[in-house]
Amino acid sequence: MDLDLNGHIAAITGGAAGIGRACAAAFLKEGAVVALWDRDESVAVVAEELCRGTSGRAVGIVVDITSENAVADAVQSTAAQLGPIDHLVHAAAIGSGKYGFPFTNLSPQDWPRVLDVNIQGMVHVAHAVSPAMIERRSGTQVYIASVAGQIGSQTDPPYSAAKAANINFAQCLAKDLAPHGVRVNTVCPGMVETRLNESVWRAWHDQQPPELRRSYPEWAGDKIQRIVPLGRWQAPADIADMVVFLSSARAHQVTGQTINVDGGFVMHW
Repeated sequence: MDLDLNGHIAAITGGAAGIGRACAAAFLKEGAVVALWDRDESVAVVAEELCRGTSGRAVGIVVDITSENAVADAVQSTAAQLGPIDHLVHAAAIGSGKYGFPFTNLSPQDWPRVLDVNIQGMVHVAHAVSPAMIERRSGTQVYIASVAGQIGSQTDPPYSAAKAANINFAQCLAKDLAPHGVRVNTVCPGMVETRLNESVWRAWHDQQPPELRRSYPEWAGDKIQRIVPLGRWQAPADIADMVVFLSSARAHQVTGQTINVDGGFVMHW
C-alpha cells in the first residue's frame, strides 16, 4: 500500500531505540525524512545507521523532553535542517524501575520523575509542535501509550497512571486540533520486547526469593501465554506499522482514537 509519505517530515521522540527507532525506520521506508529526538547522546549515530545503504535522510537531535525550552529548540532545529514537521510520533517514556504490586512496594517519591517524563514531556511536545501545524492546517500526531493505561495494570502504577493521562490528553488534543485539519491518535502496545519491558522483569526478579526467580524469557513467555490471545510477542515494528498508517492520508478519517496493538490482550465492547 502506497501511504504517500514520500518527502514528508516526521519527528520522533525516543527515536534512538525500541519503538521510536522502529517508527523512524518505517517512515524512512515510506520515503519520509526523519528527525530522531532522544536524550541519548548516540541519537545522531542511530540516525546515520538507519540511513546507511539507502537514499533516506535522518538527523539525530539530543533533547530532554522534560525541558520545555529544549523541546522548543528541537522543533526549531528540525525545521532549520529539514523543514516544518508534518508528523509527530511521541514514543519517549520511562517506568519507575520498580515492581509495583502491591503499590506499597513503591513510595510517593518514586512517582514524580515518571510523571514528569511521561506526562509533562508529552505536554511540552504537544505545545511545541501544534502551533505550526495549526498555521499550516495539516499534520498528524501519534502518541505511544500502553494497554497499562487502560486496565489499571499493577505492575508499575506510576507508569500506568501516566499512560492513562497520555490517552486522555491525546483525546483533548484531537478535539481541539480537528478544526485545524490536524489529526491526533494514540497507539497502545501490549507485550513488546524492549528495554522498558525487560526492566519490569528485572524489578520483579530482584524482589523474589532465589527459588522463585525465573529468567526473562520464562517469565515473559508464561505471561504472554496467559494474557495474549494470539500467544506471541508484539515487535516494535508491529507498533511502527500502525503508527505510520495512522500518520498517512489512508487514515484521513481517523482521529481521537486509541488503537491497541497487543495481540488481543485488551478488548473493548
